[in-house]
Amino acid sequence: MNNQIPLDNFTNNTQDHIRNLLDFFKRTKEEQDARFAFLKQIEPQSRLAAVLVLLFEQNGRLCVLLTTRGKDLKVHGGQTSLPGGKIDEEDKGDIIATAYREAHEEVNLPRQSSQIHTLGILDLQPFHKLVVTPVVAILTDNAILDHLKHNEGEVDKIFSYPLEGFLDPALSAQTDELVEKGSKDWPYPEDYHHFWDPVIDALGGTSYRYHHFRSSASPITGFTADALIRAAEITFNRSPTYERFAHDQVRNFDEIFTAFEEHRKKEAGKADRQQ
Repeated sequence: MNNQIPLDNFTNNTQDHIRNLLDFFKRTKEEQDARFAFLKQIEPQSRLAAVLVLLFEQNGRLCVLLTTRGKDLKVHGGQTSLPGGKIDEEDKGDIIATAYREAHEEVNLPRQSSQIHTLGILDLQPFHKLVVTPVVAILTDNAILDHLKHNEGEVDKIFSYPLEGFLDPALSAQTDELVEKGSKDWPYPEDYHHFWDPVIDALGGTSYRYHHFRSSASPITGFTADALIRAAEITFNRSPTYERFAHDQVRNFDEIFTAFEEHRKKEAGKADRQQ
């Protein structure tokens, strides 16, 4: 982890917010080490994935880099996501390397740069059969953004969103251009934030709050929204203006992972019996 960040490159407010992140990752080093150790135990390793939460200052506020997946992709086509994907042999078991390799493949972000500083990893996220690691990094030279280009077929659009908008969705109005309200990308009655609480069988029949944030592309939802809400809570040291969780939502990683594993094994058993 490289925490020698030239804070003078940022406005005073952003400096304070970056310090919040640095303090958090310093305080939680033991927890992060435990997460890395846990990842080593996952078999097969192909179940591991990572996403990159790349933060940068734009017009005096911290923003996050996002993409819209290619609309013709079989899995989650057209959805907004963080750059990322599954671990590969060339990553040699390094989940942080996975995040940067995928970001390079998807948007041409340099895999190594003195202007990109890795801060740490957030709570692991079980996602169907995968365990996803959000890797947080800060960009100190926005000139790198000028050289980004989307990998055609895999990514349709590269855009940004104000990180604080995940705590106060009305701040998304500060983005360059939101999709039209009532359009296919924002059919909801609310102006900036919508949620619903489906019951998830894989989580033992409990509810999961599925957030939708209006953006300049398709809504920011699901795992991507969850990871960015958490990143924003840490960065700005406050809670969202809305209720983040459903009343019976499972919030502890161990409980979520156990529920997904039990469901995965149950489904595998059904498939075996049907053969």
